[in-house]
Amino acid sequence: MKRSEFQVPARHWSPLALSWLAALWMGLLANWPLWQRMLLLPELEGAKGWGFIALFAGMVIALHGALLSLLAWPRLFRPVLGLCLLSAAAAAHFMGAYGTVMDPTMMVNVLQTDLKETRDLLSLRLLLSLLLLGLLPAFWLWRQPVAPQSWLKRLGLNLAGFIGGLALMVGLAMSSYADLASTMRNYPSLRYMMNPLAPFWSLGVVAVESGKAPDGPPAVVAADARWQPANPQGRPRLLVLFVGETARAANFSLNGYERPTNPRLSTLDVLSFRQATSCGTSTAASLPCMFSHLGRSDFLDHGADQENLLDALHRAGLAVLWLDNQSGCKGLCDRVPHAHAAEAAGKIPLPAGLCAGGECLDMALLHDLDTRLQALDAKRRERGVVLVLHPMGSHGPAYFKRSPESQKPFTPECRSNALQQCPREQVVNAYDNSIVYADTVLAETIGWLERQKGFDVSLLYVSDHGESLGENKLYLHGVPYAVAPKEQTQVPWIVWLPEASAQRYGVDRRCLREQLETPISHDWLSHTVLGLAEVHSAIYRPEWDLMRRCRRAP
Repeated sequence: MKRSEFQVPARHWSPLALSWLAALWMGLLANWPLWQRMLLLPELEGAKGWGFIALFAGMVIALHGALLSLLAWPRLFRPVLGLCLLSAAAAAHFMGAYGTVMDPTMMVNVLQTDLKETRDLLSLRLLLSLLLLGLLPAFWLWRQPVAPQSWLKRLGLNLAGFIGGLALMVGLAMSSYADLASTMRNYPSLRYMMNPLAPFWSLGVVAVESGKAPDGPPAVVAADARWQPANPQGRPRLLVLFVGETARAANFSLNGYERPTNPRLSTLDVLSFRQATSCGTSTAASLPCMFSHLGRSDFLDHGADQENLLDALHRAGLAVLWLDNQSGCKGLCDRVPHAHAAEAAGKIPLPAGLCAGGECLDMALLHDLDTRLQALDAKRRERGVVLVLHPMGSHGPAYFKRSPESQKPFTPECRSNALQQCPREQVVNAYDNSIVYADTVLAETIGWLERQKGFDVSLLYVSDHGESLGENKLYLHGVPYAVAPKEQTQVPWIVWLPEASAQRYGVDRRCLREQLETPISHDWLSHTVLGLAEVHSAIYRPEWDLMRRCRRAP
């Protein structure tokens, strides 16, 4: 008997069957963060809750199976399933590790992530997720032989798989419609955890929205902007606008935090407004919004394609400079002078140890600032200067990188980017150390301002958004704004206005001190800066100027 007669013939699969196997694998295993989140919901406790979760899992599998059925063609299904499996494996890791969801805002963050930020997110756990949930099943699917079929029969089977999947999903939904509607209404973020449909859906939304953007430059705002000083013979104004990164108000001792995270600012005459909220939970969402004159609600509707505060200041004839120490200004500074902190301003090289591995500590923002100031247009400088500093701040998850080894008062700290694997107190230690270092950078900035004898000086510090440090098993930021915890939306807002400048600005500091508990938001930022810079325009809203109610005749 020949050897070939003993061989078991290879099984030939249908692309439709393999697509449904992939849907089953992703629905059950790659959606483990979704099942974990649902198990924690108080409404889903007990046997009834387990039954609803099982029903919801069937819906997720049926929906993915239906959609993949349309793509179950011999030359197409393998790369499609490989992409879906790898995307699902990566999304499962980040949703499970940090409690994030894959909504359109998060996909914008993904698209705008630079190499340094990507490096901070790499971990052994991510590689294991990619291997076990993505690469191994994709490799197995790729090696399976496919049975030959006519295209007409294939089309019929694929349509049957699509219609059958949709029918199964609708049937499961209708069998428990009341529970499903209540759960989706109370926890809308769950829909952005269905993996891998949610990441692809959100990516499509981002693509459609970006395609709607008109070609050419953004729409002009503040065409009437003009510099109109109360005292034309007075000294020009120098305002430093410090756009904090990932700093949450709750961890500032200036706001009542029990730890001394502001040892230097607490010795200076600064004002900390304790009821400030952000207009987003990520840099990509908050930064363009906080520099818009529209306010959050109007900006979300039609503000993304308009000029911003920096354009208005520049048009009024002031000197504007954006100095960055992270991934960029999200297009805000494209039309004004801008530079990166790692680029030496003059002939003085950056001090040793300030930058390493392509990343700089935030003190690099202050290096040779005098040279940068003198390099600005002289005529504009005589009217006034607005210097925007954009630090790395407390950008996670590698908080331990945001402070130098010599300035870590809280130990031990989490030295990993896998925050969920560290004791929470170590995560908080690393984060608080970054706040202490930010305190140092701000105090040094104030010291530099005090040496600028030719200007009336002031400083405004506002963070773009907050951060979750393990509360309710959430880490980092980016939760949809409507359901975001206060840790991600309450931000520090600090004002330094020395008495001499306050008198020339016509601002009563005692009155300002009485406003520290006033609810304010990012909506107020542009109008406060316009007021401080003495720029007049029809876009200015005095009710959103933090200084307005305390302003008197200079």
